[in-house]
Amino acid sequence: MFSDFLSVLNFSFSVTGPIFSMVVIGLLLRRIGLIGDSFIDQASNIVFKITLPVLLGMSMITTDIETLFDPVIIGSAGLATLLVFFLLSVSAFVFVKNDREKGIYIQGGFRGNLAIVGLALCTNLYGDEGIAKASILMSILVLLYNILSIYTLTKTLTEKKLNLVSMLTSMAKNPLIIGIVSGIVINLLHIPVHPILMKTGSYLSQLTLPIALLCIGASLSFKEMKGSKSVTIASVMAKLVVTPIIITYIGYLSGFSKTDLGILFLMSSTPTAAASYVMVKAMKGNEALAANIIVISTVGSLFTVSLGLVFLKSFNLI
Repeated sequence: MFSDFLSVLNFSFSVTGPIFSMVVIGLLLRRIGLIGDSFIDQASNIVFKITLPVLLGMSMITTDIETLFDPVIIGSAGLATLLVFFLLSVSAFVFVKNDREKGIYIQGGFRGNLAIVGLALCTNLYGDEGIAKASILMSILVLLYNILSIYTLTKTLTEKKLNLVSMLTSMAKNPLIIGIVSGIVINLLHIPVHPILMKTGSYLSQLTLPIALLCIGASLSFKEMKGSKSVTIASVMAKLVVTPIIITYIGYLSGFSKTDLGILFLMSSTPTAAASYVMVKAMKGNEALAANIIVISTVGSLFTVSLGLVFLKSFNLI
């Protein structure tokens, strides 16, 4: 019995360990001065605008989309996310007294770091198949995340009315969406891609996760963890505990396969996305609160993801 538990625990840390080791290395490199703000800014820019879109595009090009695209999985994940968003919106009236912090709490509770941590976890657990399936799921959720984030932050931080045209324009310019859509078009239209371009794309893709994880670690700042503690804790608990439980349980009730359920759990249990801080800062909201949520959820996810994997593996669900 104990040996079985150790086996499951080893399985869990074999998935989460490498990701968080890279984050810790990034933190240490920043502490000893080998990584500075200029490197973080430039490297993050390269990842967001070049290597990550290429990774997602390459994944779509080399994937059998017609086989892997499952409307039931996409629909279940989308509806589950909307349910979580609704529950967070309701609970904001209980946990958040300051109206201008409600949207930050809500966004922190549902908007996961799918593109970096989510893909890295899925890659560790399922390899190339994990990237392919996770990329398809992510392509839908990224759109949904952007729409819901713009809606809740605009509603709570500004006096402006929602502008559908500007919202759609902003999403159309998102490099991640451009990469995914480009890859899907090339795949479905059978557009030939020269081997040199494919190899170059492969090199760029391989840069993505190591650099991005180092930047996450180097960006962690525990000095910012002050104020709005109850809101921070509530948002982090929603992101790391409540959200993955609800979304994974809905996937289980929908009859997902072990692989699909594992991917759904990993994607839904990721820490809060760094993009949430950027949006809050741009809208002149409480950026310290947004930073707190990202830092604590990033550290806490090491334990919650591992425990979730132990639970799912113990019951032979993944």
